[in-house]
Amino acid sequence: MTDAKTTGRCPVSHGGNTSTGNHPTKWWPESLNLDILRQHGAPTNPMSPDYNHKEAVKSLNFQGVWDDVKALLTDSQPWWPADWGHYGGLMIRLSWHAAGSYRLADGRGGAGTGNIRFEPLNSWPDNASLDKACRLLWPIKKKYGNALSWADLTALAGTVAYESMGLKVFGFGFGREDVYAPEIDINWGGDSEILGETDGRVADLNDANTMDEGVAASHLGLIYVNPEGVNGNPDPALTAKYVRTTFARMAMNDEETAALTVGGHTVGKAHGAMAADNIGKEPSIGRMEDAGLGWHNPDAKGKANQHFTSGIEGAWTSNPTQWDDGYLKLLFEYEWELKKSPAGAWQWEPVDIKEEHKVPDASDPDIKHNPIMTDADMAMKVDPIYNKICQKFKDDHEYFSEVFARAWFKLTHRDMGPKDNYIGPFVPQEDLIWQDPIPAGNSDYDIAAAKKDIKNCGLSLADMVATAWDSARTYRGSDKRGGANGARIRLAPQKDWQGNEPERLAKVLSKLEPIAKKHNASVADIIVLAGNVGIEQAIEKAGKSVKVPFTPGRGDATDEMTDAESFDVLEPKSDGFRNWHHSDRQSKPEILMLDRAQLLGLTIAEMVVLVGGLRVLGTTYGGSKLGVFTDNEGVLSTDFFENLTDMGLSWHAMEDGSYELRERDSGSIKYFATSADLVFGSNAALRTYVEHYAQDDNKDKFINDFVAAWCKVMDADRFDVK
Repeated sequence: MTDAKTTGRCPVSHGGNTSTGNHPTKWWPESLNLDILRQHGAPTNPMSPDYNHKEAVKSLNFQGVWDDVKALLTDSQPWWPADWGHYGGLMIRLSWHAAGSYRLADGRGGAGTGNIRFEPLNSWPDNASLDKACRLLWPIKKKYGNALSWADLTALAGTVAYESMGLKVFGFGFGREDVYAPEIDINWGGDSEILGETDGRVADLNDANTMDEGVAASHLGLIYVNPEGVNGNPDPALTAKYVRTTFARMAMNDEETAALTVGGHTVGKAHGAMAADNIGKEPSIGRMEDAGLGWHNPDAKGKANQHFTSGIEGAWTSNPTQWDDGYLKLLFEYEWELKKSPAGAWQWEPVDIKEEHKVPDASDPDIKHNPIMTDADMAMKVDPIYNKICQKFKDDHEYFSEVFARAWFKLTHRDMGPKDNYIGPFVPQEDLIWQDPIPAGNSDYDIAAAKKDIKNCGLSLADMVATAWDSARTYRGSDKRGGANGARIRLAPQKDWQGNEPERLAKVLSKLEPIAKKHNASVADIIVLAGNVGIEQAIEKAGKSVKVPFTPGRGDATDEMTDAESFDVLEPKSDGFRNWHHSDRQSKPEILMLDRAQLLGLTIAEMVVLVGGLRVLGTTYGGSKLGVFTDNEGVLSTDFFENLTDMGLSWHAMEDGSYELRERDSGSIKYFATSADLVFGSNAALRTYVEHYAQDDNKDKFINDFVAAWCKVMDADRFDVK
């Protein structure tokens, strides 16, 4: 098997989630699957077209929601009784597993959309019985309605639970907005089966860093690592390596990782008190009479101690409903040995434990059990780095509590983007570097005068448009990072990215930065405004007059506000919009273009119109003529579409992977292309859009649609005005 770090695995699920049934990819698996873009335009959202979730959230009774969740925690229900009469552990696990699917690589996953309600997450073995937590929360969701999203509620539940058990929490921000269908754009890995061997994602079992670059869990169906050990084989030292890798892939350092592991298991318990064979199927294939709930247990008999989750059975501390230092005291005071749970799962139990350190039964306090540890818990003791951190935590519980509270806040808010998206009275005032802070920008300057200076600064139309695009294209709707706001394109690492053409970028910035200073505007604003100026010039050359809308007020980030290392994952390795594809990428450029379009929040039509427009504007990488299907470069015309549909031209594949468009009559070469160009004419679905814009009656519509799509990308990260 090749090293997973160099395979360039496709970041989107190309047919993987939809290749069953009668989807065309069942028969033609190599056909381009556009479903990840159709989700943006699909009528799945039941809200009215004028519904504004951000405004709705502001009307929420925030303290009322908090208090209702807190009251629910100790209101044990007979259909799913609480462990020790407290749902805290269950709700913490819900919040943790909702947020824990986040991965830094593409920003997908996480708690930000409420996607844990849908397949595949709601049916993963690692999420067993979290469906009950959502049902317990339903009365609160029902009471507060649209303003309280499932995404907010599932993230909030664990935070309230921690506070109720004694932790001083760091805060909470409302504002997440729900999706109403499974997110088909997420590739959870190429494993052949859920919780199977690591054949689909790890090249070298002993090297966790060879795990597929696009995923953040060691196995399909897990949030992080297998609690029994890698591939179900206990080995804390090896598990430690996978813990470090999986947590790093969601932007956690060693101290945060240790704190989350310790704090996550300071309360609650795992469930596996009966044979796993007696447990029913997951929700996606459960019985009709189970009303959408999974893992039916016919022997539960209304007892909390008969619940089933991971198959591991037991609590980690002697007081599982209290925030205390019991976890670390037990971990380091005792030697631990391997045992099997009643469900047959590997777990660690203490040798010769004192009676006072045993754990009361979840249903009958007169019964006592041994505490347990998972392989990941033992990793905190065995790994020298984690051991050192945990020893410090053990000696200073107050310090540990603060580190954990901050790490928990980061875990549950990492995919919300800048603080402009945080709503409510519990939002911490402190700016955190992982929130990618951007200072407020000035919006009170003479835009017309700035545009005049931009026109006269000596930059080409293509340079202005390409730089604005490069600045904005980093935006990821998945976790709301990147974008033009902040002008981080002028800072490390972005200023040195190959895809940003550093020499050309430096030349452009040397012209635009003095203009920004002169007009007391941000460089971020002037970069976008320059792109708009270039587009307006191209429209004028087409004989039309259309102004590109512009909203000032972007700010300029500084190096001190920028976690340069965490921005490395935003570096484009391919950009079909500018017809650039890094030579070592094995995925097809058109597939990576779909990924970029989806992260930018584009529909199919918006992707098509942007590609067609950017091609004729001459913004291709390095000034290449690939895909520039026009004899009037710099004019915003429909030439790209007209030439793709011109049967007077024939397409010819070349040995280097490029293509030539030749005149059928003479055989002379007319244009050069890549597969990211010709896919718009060869794919049946894309061709319908190309033909639409190639029509004689849609020339004006094309310009208007291009401007609208352009502004959507430029303003994607303007949460300060949305």
